[in-house]
This record gives sequence, structure tokens and C-alpha cells, in this order.
Amino acid sequence: MIVKALTFDTGGTILDWHRGVSGAFAAAGAARGLTADWAAITNEYRRRSLKGIVNAEHPAYNFDDVHRAQLDEVIAEFNLEALSAADRDAIWRSWHALDAWPGFAAAAARMRKRYVLASFTLLTTALVVDVSKKNGIDWDVILSCEMIGVYKTRPEAYRIAAKWLALAPAEIMMVACHNFDLDAARACGYQTAFVRRPDEWGPDGPPDPQPNPACTLVVDDFAELADKLGA
Repeated sequence: MIVKALTFDTGGTILDWHRGVSGAFAAAGAARGLTADWAAITNEYRRRSLKGIVNAEHPAYNFDDVHRAQLDEVIAEFNLEALSAADRDAIWRSWHALDAWPGFAAAAARMRKRYVLASFTLLTTALVVDVSKKNGIDWDVILSCEMIGVYKTRPEAYRIAAKWLALAPAEIMMVACHNFDLDAARACGYQTAFVRRPDEWGPDGPPDPQPNPACTLVVDDFAELADKLGA
């Protein structure tokens, strides 16, 4: 196994979006005297947002735009119209202030000494910059699909990322907690590492917790990934 670069899905694999966004919903709701199943609402918001960006080709919008549009739709569907424009803006901006899962920054620092580390993500470039600064994460490069113009899981996204890294796909390991991303990367020649992330969707648990056995590596956390990669 010759790996020169690690490309990381970022939204769910590295960032605890459920806790951050559901907390923002709950805080806004409490200020307006609203009670709701904030965890379920957050997950529906996430599902709709992913549907609005995955596989997009040269859209006139980015993931921040999708997050904003889908927020209004979810608020309307769950009868949360009491949330003000300021409340909605605070929920939307919470995406740019998410916490990383514990241990990632330290493990990333180890792996970066040996490998090129890239955030290869559906998220906007600005969002990844903001959360990386907050969490002390140092990347060699951010490869946002916003920059590429073609969004995962389209094969072109993975091919262009490899081209920009000046590496053969087989020299790159895609790291994610989602089979759909890893399966698409593997089909383009990447090696793949599945990181278990049982709390990503909060109490509901992730929609695909079992890794595809075709993955090169399966780990429980980033320290284990660093260990297995000799970092």
C-alpha cells in the first residue's frame, strides 16, 4: 500500500454538525418559547441539505446557499415561523462554528508529517477555513467541490482532486464515515478508510454505520488511523 495523500470528508467525518446545529435550533427556540424535537428537525435539515448539493454540476449556488434555503423550508414544515430573521441567521451561521470531533487535530498533526492532508469536501471553502481555525486544524490544501465546480459523488470530482494533487488515484486514501463517498472514491481508483462515527446523527445514529468490506482500512477514531498509517 503506497499512500501519499489523505483526503478527508469533512462535514460529518470531522465536524460534529448534529450537536452544533441542534444546539443552535434549541437556543433559538427557547428564546421564542418553542418546544420541538430539535434532534429530529436537525437531521431532516441535514438530509434535505445533502440532497440539494450531492452530485451537483456547476451550480449557481454553494452549500452555504443550500443550508440557508433548506433552513427556511424546514422551519415552515415544522411550524417554527416564530423564529425571527436573526434567529435563522444564527442557526445558519452555526455551520461555520462547528466543533471537530475530539482527537482529530492531534491525529491530523501526526499524519501531516508523513502525508499530504486535504479537506475534500462538499462544504464551502469559507466554512472549512472558519472551522479549521476554530479547531486548530492545519491542512496542506482545501479541495472544496465549490472550487472544482463538480460535487461528490460524481467521478469528475475525485479525478480532478487527484489531478490537482498531481497524484495517481491509487496514491490517495479517501477518509470518510460514509459509504457513499468511499464507494465513489474507490470506483475512481482511490484507497479508502472508513472511520466509525456512531454519534454523527445524534440519538438516531448514522444511516449507514457498517463499512463496506472493500475498504482498505476500518478504524474507530483518528488516532487509530494514524497508528495504522505509521504516522
